[in-house]
Amino acid sequence: MENGQQPKVLLVDDEEMVLTSVRAFLSLETDYDVEAFSNPVQASERLKTTPVDVVVSDYMMPHMNGLELLRAAKEHQPEAGRILLTGHADKQSAIQAINEVGLYQYLEKPWDNSQLLLVINGAIERARLLRNLEEKIAQLDSANGQIKDAQRRLIRAFL
Repeated sequence: MENGQQPKVLLVDDEEMVLTSVRAFLSLETDYDVEAFSNPVQASERLKTTPVDVVVSDYMMPHMNGLELLRAAKEHQPEAGRILLTGHADKQSAIQAINEVGLYQYLEKPWDNSQLLLVINGAIERARLLRNLEEKIAQLDSANGQIKDAQRRLIRAFL
């Protein structure tokens, strides 16, 4: 999310009713820019070109499961929050998601809207903080390079 821009949420679920429900809820409760995909392969392609703050994905989908999609999200947009929303909860897939894709949160269907909103808000804030941190690190690296250049010039001037 660039300064002054609406946070961008990417929803991915093969069930249109879930997409409609989450999108409607977020449009009522937030000013987020929400883009929804029922096809995870198309969502994965979108992640290559469009910056997002958070990806909310179902686990069980045809063509690509939620872990595969979130792995692609981590590769293309490592600072984006990754949330797995699933009706097929099992401890092993939750552990795998946390370990492999740096999952921000694992939520079970049916979800509680207030909890979902808190989780999405937290993921957006985390993405914002990570981007700010990356920016500050780049500024420090640049300043450090300038200091080293000035230091070399001073040493040469006195030798």
